[in-house]
Amino acid sequence: MGMLVYHSTTTLTIDDRVLAHLQVVIINKLRRHESFTFTWRDEAGHDSVCWIGPAIGLEFVYSGNRHPLLNREWLELLARSANSNAGLTVMPEPAPTTRIDQPMPPLEPSKPILPDAPAPAPASTLRRPQQTPASARRTSSTPADV
Repeated sequence: MGMLVYHSTTTLTIDDRVLAHLQVVIINKLRRHESFTFTWRDEAGHDSVCWIGPAIGLEFVYSGNRHPLLNREWLELLARSANSNAGLTVMPEPAPTTRIDQPMPPLEPSKPILPDAPAPAPASTLRRPQQTPASARRTSSTPADV
């Protein structure tokens, strides 16, 4: 069990896996200088709420020596919660369909937005414009010539 130390005065005992997911969401919010509330339920069943902002000290202390794998779906749920009016709350972890340490599946080739355009002519069929002989070129006239 790890600990989240809030403002050097409050310590929450939290499972390392939950703490790792909370750390990602909290740090992402703080990097954007966003403040929010964090609500948790203690062992006695009482809800506590604290204000988290860039000026408040936080410590993430892990009891294990390995960082847990992250669940992308859970991170997204926690981030949505942190962005809501109710603030960040811990919710049960959904079954992972993609882990952060796995590469993303390849994207499908993009389809053209516009209908198919005719293919450009091959370079061998293009001709340069013909030059007009110097004697046939028209020169600009000045009012004196008119």
